[in-house]
Amino acid sequence: METANATDNRLLGQLTLYDMHTDFFKFALDGIDDSSAQNRFGTQANHIAWLAGSLVQERFDLANWLGADVKQKNHTLFDGHKGIQDGIDYPKLDDFKADWVKISPILREILSAVPSGKLDETFEMGDIKMTNYEYISFQTYREANCIGQIALWRRLLGFPPMRYM
Repeated sequence: METANATDNRLLGQLTLYDMHTDFFKFALDGIDDSSAQNRFGTQANHIAWLAGSLVQERFDLANWLGADVKQKNHTLFDGHKGIQDGIDYPKLDDFKADWVKISPILREILSAVPSGKLDETFEMGDIKMTNYEYISFQTYREANCIGQIALWRRLLGFPPMRYM
């Protein structure tokens, strides 16, 4: 794991978690086959493939929010924060893993360099008003939440627990 360095010290904790999540995503998906990744056990829950693709999309979206111009291979399935869609065979986990490897260093570099003034800028999304720092914080929280859901699915599907190292 890299040492966290940032233009604004408020991002040091976020970058530490970012680095952890970068590894945890890979560990959470380790050994899961594509068929199992789309199993919802007959519920309305988000399956592993959707969770993985959504996590990848949010990293791309955050990078673009902060000035990049990049897209994941399967962005049309997730663009605009699309929820899970019934009747769709989601892409293979290897596609999402490859895009995760692509976006992670790009976004990390961007996050490390975000100036304080940019972090303090506010925006509105519907009825919600927040700063860019709060948005980055929310995305960090969301990553942990989604990786935790994948870890739970691992166990429900009979896979070994997620490793952390």
